[in-house]
Amino acid sequence: MKKLSFLIGCVLLFAGFAQAAEKPVIRIGARVFTEQTLLAEITSQYLRTKGYNPQVTGGLGSNLARSAQESGQLDMLWEYTGVSLVSYNHISEKLDSAQSYARVKELDAKKGLTWLTPSKFSNTYALALPESTAKAYPQINTISDLNKVLQAEQKENRLVALDTEFANRSDGLDGMVELYGMNLTRRNIRQMDAGLVYTALRNGQVFAGLVYTTDGRLSAFKLKLLEDDKHYFPDYTAAPVVRQVYLDAHPKLAAELKPLAELFDDETMRQLNARVDVNHESPSSVAADFLRQHPSLSNK
Repeated sequence: MKKLSFLIGCVLLFAGFAQAAEKPVIRIGARVFTEQTLLAEITSQYLRTKGYNPQVTGGLGSNLARSAQESGQLDMLWEYTGVSLVSYNHISEKLDSAQSYARVKELDAKKGLTWLTPSKFSNTYALALPESTAKAYPQINTISDLNKVLQAEQKENRLVALDTEFANRSDGLDGMVELYGMNLTRRNIRQMDAGLVYTALRNGQVFAGLVYTTDGRLSAFKLKLLEDDKHYFPDYTAAPVVRQVYLDAHPKLAAELKPLAELFDDETMRQLNARVDVNHESPSSVAADFLRQHPSLSNK
């Protein structure tokens, strides 16, 4: 009887191994910020319900993530149109959302990468005002409005906070200053870590600051986003990008990811990011809760 129980146990164990081995592995990459971690975690948990065996590699730099996907070490990334357009394909032409998506889809296809159905959110740059400034200057609604006030009050030394990367990129501060005719100098610019920009804004230590449009701290810190009325900032619509070789082997994946991508819009991403960055919840628990709130995904 003991031998029989042992044999049955072995059969069940090997059957479990065989079943796990049959699940296709999908290697998902994530860059080193909250939104990317969340997108990868939500996608991983979702695809597990579809019979995949997801393996997530997080904390990647942009260039490392891209090269890993091009070389076949990663199967999927959530990518942003503006990143591919400017950083990887070196396109400086100003394009709207639809044009950006079409261009990167065409260019990256030549590298064996396929852009699937995009999300409904764009995590682009914006200038924002702290609550105190917004109340004191209700006439500031656009970057041009901000520029008028900065020009009129130069003697007041109004400070603008920028993250170091944006301040030193040719397609960052210099281009914005040129397009808007801004008189921003070292005297009224403060370069700092991106996270500290939000702290400085919340504490009213600066007049304005550079932010990201889906950051959860925008609502939590009551920051006012300014309209980019001259359309300087590129579109950064996010979409799952998958190696074509992987799609050829797993043709259902594109249709499976479509309903998930379409759930993400600007406000949804702000709320999800805030739960991690402001409420300090774990990305895995936020992802699980998000999927529980959308049970229809399991039926698609």
